Amino acid sequence: MDARFADAAARLAGVAGVMFGWSPDAFWAATPAELGALVGALRGDAGEGIDRAAIDRLQEMFPDG
Repeated sequence: MDARFADAAARLAGVAGVMFGWSPDAFWAATPAELGALVGALRGDAGEGIDRAAIDRLQEMFPDG
């Protein structure tokens, strides 16, 4: 592994631990998209939101009962 990558990954894992409460295992198990979503949320990136029809579809797909 390239030393620069290893150093950058170690720093990012530390930041993820402090900012998100992630353990090293959680950091290494996360996808770049998951990490990016959390970083975007911290930056205040606003998504397009979700409408009622999408919520209804999700409730049908993933019922709590």
